[in-house]
Formats: sequence, C-alpha cells, structure tokens
Amino acid sequence: MTVEVGTRAPDFSLKGTGGESYTLAAALAHGPLLLVFFKTTCGTCDLAFPYINRLRESYPDDGWSLWAVAQDTPEDAGRYAAAYGITYPVLSDADGYTVSKAYDPPATPTLFLIDRAGRIAQQSAGFHKAELNSLSEGLAERLGVKPIVIAAADDGNPDFKPG
Repeated sequence: MTVEVGTRAPDFSLKGTGGESYTLAAALAHGPLLLVFFKTTCGTCDLAFPYINRLRESYPDDGWSLWAVAQDTPEDAGRYAAAYGITYPVLSDADGYTVSKAYDPPATPTLFLIDRAGRIAQQSAGFHKAELNSLSEGLAERLGVKPIVIAAADDGNPDFKPG
C-alpha cells in the first residue's frame, strides 16, 4: 500500500547514476525532500519532468532537496536525465526495487514531499497540474518563500494525465 500523507517516510539508501550514495537521513538534515519515482519508458514522466525541473529552478538550492528515483538501471536513468535536462540527483532502484516497494507508488511518476521531520507531507501520482502547483505551495511554505505557479492552466498541455 502506498505510504500515506502524515505517515513516516520509509528510510532508504540508494546509489546515484554516478555511483554516489544517497540516504533519506542525509536529505532531511538539509531540509524537506521531494522524491520523484519514475520509469524511463513512462510517457507521463516525459510530460511531467519539465514541470518538475521548473520546481528545482524556481526555488533556491538552500534548504531542500529534489531526487528522482528511477525504476531502471543507472545507465538508462543517466541517459534519461541527460535527455530531459535533469540536473538534480537521479538514483537507481532497479536492484530489487526495494525503495519502490517500501513507498509503493501507484503510478509513475509519483511525487512525495517529505518534511524535515521525515513525514509524508504531500503526494501526487501521474501528471496533475493542480497537484504540482500544490506541491510548489507546500514547498514554498516550508522554505518560507512566496509560492510560484509551476503549471499554468493555459500552457498547451492537459491538466491531468494518468501515469
């Protein structure tokens, strides 16, 4: 069952596409973490990542982290990151899908905003403009800054696409 809002985020350790180690504890020591589960073959992910990238670009690096968790090999995930302009850490969960099993995302992409206390603050599955903007608001609130609209209603893309 998908981890629910208000529950403790499962702890994890994964390797990035460059071989670096990433842990939930290390991210939370820095601030909130937005965790994005995806697959390189997911068309909805292709639509979502420009908006997710906009989140990273819209808020300063200080005080929060954004990590993408690929359900693919590090090599495939690295190629995808390069193709979609992903400049934040991309982690591979292909070896047994242990983190994916712990979080149990209902679709790809699924985004989890984890607060500093290690609790799931918000969750969004698929591509959903209103939920992306809500995640932006939740992140801005935790950072003490003004929220930025990430997904404009009239940008030519659908308001929702299931994952």
